[in-house]
Amino acid sequence: MKIVKSELDAIAVKPSQYPTDDLPEIAFAGRSNVGKSSLLNLLTGRRKLAKVSGNPGKTRTINFYLINDSFRIVDLPGYGYARASKSITEDWGKMMETYFQQRKGLRRVVQLVDIRHKPTAQDVQMYEYLQYYGLSGLVVATKSDKVSRSEMQKNIAVIKKALSLTAEDKVIAVSSLKKTGWEQLLLELDRILEE
Repeated sequence: MKIVKSELDAIAVKPSQYPTDDLPEIAFAGRSNVGKSSLLNLLTGRRKLAKVSGNPGKTRTINFYLINDSFRIVDLPGYGYARASKSITEDWGKMMETYFQQRKGLRRVVQLVDIRHKPTAQDVQMYEYLQYYGLSGLVVATKSDKVSRSEMQKNIAVIKKALSLTAEDKVIAVSSLKKTGWEQLLLELDRILEE
């Protein structure tokens, strides 16, 4: 797959603001500051499609990006930001649950984790949530340029164990800085869309 066209299609906090067609969607979820916006910009080849912020937890909406006029990448708000108030955290949970339950075109959720750290309790909870909805199976380990090759394999094993991944589940190491791993991720997205 080659992404030749990408544009912001909708910004939503409730279903009435979602795009109204049933185009296939692949969503991206991860902790605040995991590098989600940088990854989406790398995949689309656009430096400023998704806003990269120095303030983690800034995205509080569901952002729908129309890709090649044929499917959407959906940027879910980052979770786990310590400074977010309890009410914001609860709103986030309700917003996600509604999206997961109601989106007919949603094919998969790609979960992002930082390759340098063992997945947090919230990462584990998110992956269990995705399994419950049948949306799991693909994890992206971001910031792979920050670890050596031997550390990478060891850390991927830690991620697989912490998230209780099956043999069929995939972990792709990506570096937005060094621009590595993204082609493998695009191939995987293509496969998901063809399922």
